[in-house]
Order: sequence, then structure tokens, then C-alpha cells
Amino acid sequence: MALRHTALLHRLIPRTTSPRIVVTAPLPRPTFTSYPIITNNTTNRRQFANNMAPLPATMKAIEIAQNGGIEVLEHKDVPVPTLADNQVLIRNEFAGVNFIDTYFRSGLYKAPQFPLRLGREAAGEVIAATGAAAAKFPVGSKAVYMEGNAYAEYTAVNASNVISIPDGVSTEVAAAGYLQGLTAWTFIREAANVQPGQWAFVHAAAGGCGSLLVQMLHAIGAKVIASASTDEKLALAKKLGADYTVKSTDDVAAEVKKITNGHGVDAIFDGIGKSTFDLDLEMIARKGNLISFGNASGAVEGVALLRLAPKNVRLMRPVVNNYLVEREELEQYTTELFDMIKNKGIVVSIHDVYPLADAGRAHTDIESRKTTGKLVLKL
Repeated sequence: MALRHTALLHRLIPRTTSPRIVVTAPLPRPTFTSYPIITNNTTNRRQFANNMAPLPATMKAIEIAQNGGIEVLEHKDVPVPTLADNQVLIRNEFAGVNFIDTYFRSGLYKAPQFPLRLGREAAGEVIAATGAAAAKFPVGSKAVYMEGNAYAEYTAVNASNVISIPDGVSTEVAAAGYLQGLTAWTFIREAANVQPGQWAFVHAAAGGCGSLLVQMLHAIGAKVIASASTDEKLALAKKLGADYTVKSTDDVAAEVKKITNGHGVDAIFDGIGKSTFDLDLEMIARKGNLISFGNASGAVEGVALLRLAPKNVRLMRPVVNNYLVEREELEQYTTELFDMIKNKGIVVSIHDVYPLADAGRAHTDIESRKTTGKLVLKL
């Protein structure tokens, strides 16, 4: 698919805060462990033993023992994970902060167990690999993944979820753009199946996912209407390719009706949820696709299906992982995503980078809905 683009800066919004450096007392000398590469190739086993630096027995991680506010986030020492067969041990360099992390922390999404280690995506260096993964992910190479336990210095990741980072893409950009980039691209391609010339509306258009949606929709030739809460955010959305912008505090439905000459919006991407759902049904076009994928203002509950009937609206609540179940799907979409980032002018805007110990501040910032771009933890 040919993509049109404009030259864009890597960072459009300067960081508004500087990461706080946490100084701790010297730790006791750690004990070390290492992992063999499980392979029949003796040379590989010998090379691994020679090249791999010893691993500490413990690492820093963020876990919760109960649901609640940021006060339940515990920055603690935990054991470095051991590897099962066909897994990859990654020393995380950057981890993405996403709304889903706050949902599990607060209890909006039920935690599978306690203690629960947060984080759904990270990027870093391959430290070890077992089974068939050893040949595919060499020690020292860079990789990104979308799996749990990412708020930690090391994560043992199933090889099926690991993707090598191409040359020209940093681990910071990979971690910042991976989950939200795949979300935006699969929702455009599969959930809404947006076509050139169609009207598309993006809520929270200056956020991490919203800013990527705007750029990708613009790139495929959609007519993009972007909504955000401030003039600064609207200006950013305009730079990223929005054809029209509407402040979320204005009469959005009336503005959309005027912009589209009464047609309405063919595809709506709504990561806000409860507070915007009624508006979505008002401004969507006949036979439009309403993609509701977030709960920033609370979950949408009690939807009467008959409300979709007057315009034959198609309503979806998609999850990105379900578009990436097969390895071929994951590889296809990540290849397309990194190509857009490297070669097609798609910008991964980063709001701020936080030390792992400041995960609570990152959660506060993302929940405030005052940020622009992605929030990232540095490990």
C-alpha cells in the first residue's frame, strides 16, 4: 500500500518534566546465574558460555499485591526469571506505559493473581534463549515484545511473542510505538477497514494511540477529523495529518455535521469510552464503523443493541492481540509498522521518560489525560 507522508520531527512535544533520579544505598554483592541455550549445536553452547555476562539473582520490578491507587505500586527486588523451553530472556531497556496497566492496578480489569507484575510491552537486549528461539534471537540482539511482566529489568518472554527490532529503530521508539502502533494499524485495517476518501474521527488525537491513528489514517487517504481537549493538542494533531480539528469541549456533533456536509463519520476510533459513546452514535454515518477500544472515562455499559439500528451501525470492541494470534499475522503487521516508522514518516511522539521507580507518577500523568504522546519507563 502506498503511503503519503510529510517530513516530521521525531519529537514534536518537548518533555515537560525531567525523570527523577532515585538514589539508594549500595546493594549487597549479588549472586549470579546463567542460562544455557538448549540446542544440539555444541559450538552455539560454547559461544553462549563465552559471550554472556553473568546475571544477578535479583532485579527491580513493579508489582501490586492488591488493587487501588498508585500507592499500591511496589518497587521491589524479585528473582530474575528462569527460562522455560523456547523462551527469550530480555534485559528491558524501555517499557511502555498504557491505560491497560492502570486498569489492572485499579481493578477495572480483574487481576489474574496477586502479586501481579504490571506492564504489557517492552524492548531491550536479548540475554539468553532456549530451544528453537536460540537460533532466531541471538544473544546481544535487540527485540521487542507484547506480553506481561514488562515493568521489570528482565522478562522471560515466549519466543512466539518476540520480534527482532530492525536496524534504524531504537529500543526507545520500539517500546513506545509497539503496542499502540499495532493497535492503531490493525484497527484501521481490520476492525474498521477504512478506505481512501472515507471520513474518520479520532478521539484523544494527541495521545499515544490517537496520534498514531491520525498519521496512519492520513497516510491511507482518509479524511481525518481529530478531537482533543486543548489548542496545543489540536495543533499537534494538525501537524500529524488531521484535515480538521474539533475541541472536545465544543459542540462536536454539530461541528462534524458541518465538516462532513451532513454525511457523518464513516469510522470512529474511541479510546475514551463512557463519556463519548452517546456522541459517537450521534455523529456516525449510516453503515458506519464504531470502534470502541478504551475506558479512559470509564467502561461503556448497558448498551441497547436497538440503538444501532437507525443507522445500521457496526459496533466493535476489538483487542489487538486477537489480530496477532498467528505468527504470520504478528510478523506481517510488525513489518508494516516498522516500515512506516523507518521509511514512511510515521512519528512516535514520546511525552516523557520515567525511571522505573517513578511508575506511580507515570500512572498519574496518563490518568490525568493531559499528556501528549507515549509515556515510557526507562529500566
